[in-house]
Amino acid sequence: MRGLHYQLKQPQGKLVGVGLGEVFDVVVDLRKSSATFGKSEGVLLSEANKRILWVPPGFAHGFLVVSESADFLYKTTDYYAPEFERTLLWNDPALKVEWPLDKIGGTPLLSKKDVLGIRLVEADVYE
Repeated sequence: MRGLHYQLKQPQGKLVGVGLGEVFDVVVDLRKSSATFGKSEGVLLSEANKRILWVPPGFAHGFLVVSESADFLYKTTDYYAPEFERTLLWNDPALKVEWPLDKIGGTPLLSKKDVLGIRLVEADVYE
């Protein structure tokens, strides 16, 4: 799993898709002035369905690989700036993400920064 990441400054828009395999892709609206602030949306992207997803600046983004492996493709509108990166807690109940954990046999493999993600109520967000 790659957790719900975003850059507070130098936000990135992302065009994402899968060249090989299958992932469950999730976005969360972090624009405080938006009618959909705090809402999440998940979609299955795969080599079979050939879907691509536009993730606008102002959204957190993450995904769960649900196949044996996957080639996940990104095009971004700005460079990665780790000093501005933030991470939401992937399983924050407020986000209501229905991760398909049954497809991976239970608990996802997480990086250290994803384990240390914070809840939406504590997060820095966009105005």
